[in-house]
Amino acid sequence: MDWKPLIEAIIYVADEPVTPDQITNALKEVAGENAPGKQEVQAAIDALLEDYRGEARGLEVKQVAGGYKMATKPQHHEAVRLFVKSLRPPVKLSLAALETLAVIAYRQPVTIPEIQEVRGVNAAAVIKTLLEKKLITTAGRKEVMGRPILYRTTREFLVQFGLNDLSELPSLKEFEELNKAAQTT
Repeated sequence: MDWKPLIEAIIYVADEPVTPDQITNALKEVAGENAPGKQEVQAAIDALLEDYRGEARGLEVKQVAGGYKMATKPQHHEAVRLFVKSLRPPVKLSLAALETLAVIAYRQPVTIPEIQEVRGVNAAAVIKTLLEKKLITTAGRKEVMGRPILYRTTREFLVQFGLNDLSELPSLKEFEELNKAAQTT
């Protein structure tokens, strides 16, 4: 078996430099007696070092503190630094904002009175915050007396919560199972 792709993945996901011994032990857990020995692991690491030396790669495998770690190549540091600096930090939300956002996500399009009916508290201030953070947007007006504004989630909501689309939201049954599991522990 070619162990190089798996060893590459292990080095990639490790927060700290990973040693050949750590990789060898991890592979023993996975493959048992079919796992490669330390020399085979080191040979695969050496091959990865060579693979990443080429100019066609933006990353390299570096030897650091007795282990190996993935890193960007020095010639790309400034561009990567500027890119990372431009990224928006993850959105921090209060419990009230998360509850309101959940109601909107599951019942959209929904009005403020409908949200307040579910939550039992005034939601106007939280709606303002969610609009400012671009997690929700207006979706027209409901065709009832007073024509209240309808709200729905945005693409930014999907990005922040790592969803491809709303069908990936957990079902209410999954929430019930999580709640039961949490109560038994």
